[in-house]
Amino acid sequence: MSTSVIVAAAVQCDPQVGMENKDKNLARTLELANAAADEGANLVVLPELVNTGYSFETREEAYAHAEPLTGPTVHAWCELARDRGIHLVGGMAEADGVRLYDTAVLIGPDGLIGHYRKTHLWNREKLVFTPGDLGFPVFDTRIGRIGLLVCWDIWFPEVARLLSVQGADVICSVNNWVWTPPPLFDDAGKCMASYLTMTASHVNNVPIVAADRVGEERGAKFLGCSLITGTNGWPVGEVAPAEGETTVFAELDLMATRSAAIWNELNDLPRDRRTDLYDPLLGYRGGQVYPR
Repeated sequence: MSTSVIVAAAVQCDPQVGMENKDKNLARTLELANAAADEGANLVVLPELVNTGYSFETREEAYAHAEPLTGPTVHAWCELARDRGIHLVGGMAEADGVRLYDTAVLIGPDGLIGHYRKTHLWNREKLVFTPGDLGFPVFDTRIGRIGLLVCWDIWFPEVARLLSVQGADVICSVNNWVWTPPPLFDDAGKCMASYLTMTASHVNNVPIVAADRVGEERGAKFLGCSLITGTNGWPVGEVAPAEGETTVFAELDLMATRSAAIWNELNDLPRDRRTDLYDPLLGYRGGQVYPR
């Protein structure tokens, strides 16, 4: 029996922007993460900007919602992770001096492990946030090596690839999937981001736990369709519907990721990559696993 099987949970919920909602948003994340832990999850992934909502009208409004990494949201998530013995990933508006970042934090039973600042900003995010400056770190944890990405990042294949070649055993994707060129959904009820997640998972042979939000906010409609993929890229279990709060669960053997790229005696992804030709063009010069 594998000693590396975890139970992952992708939490799909409906946070709302507005200072009057901020405490309620945080309380809801704690409620949903606790409920996931009650079902056996030890890796819980929450959506992007889950403590604040998404649709800031002005930069000043975003400043009012934002917190440093030492603020009450990370503190509350750290207490929950410690009390329940889980790893938790969640999205927040991070204030670092005068700069604002769309940030995903990774928290374990011993506290904050690390954070990733969204690199690719979508639409009006460019008027509010600074593009991320941390690269694409992979964090060593008790349950395996974890990489992070945020929403629009999944449209850029380099992100999942760089996390993969740095040894990520699982990628946690925090999202507020919204408009894409229509149709928004196919006949199976899935949005394009679901397929992009499956594709990134498949071509890198790495599981992805993708948590999206639902609902409407200041004219924006969010697409749901949260999912968890296996190393083959296919969803493990069901893809969440486009409407309604829910949590998707899946068992993942994280150590299986380390050999999943070997398909047969003549093909494996790392060996077949022509890094001599395209890594210099992509600006990749090698990386490392970032320790706790």
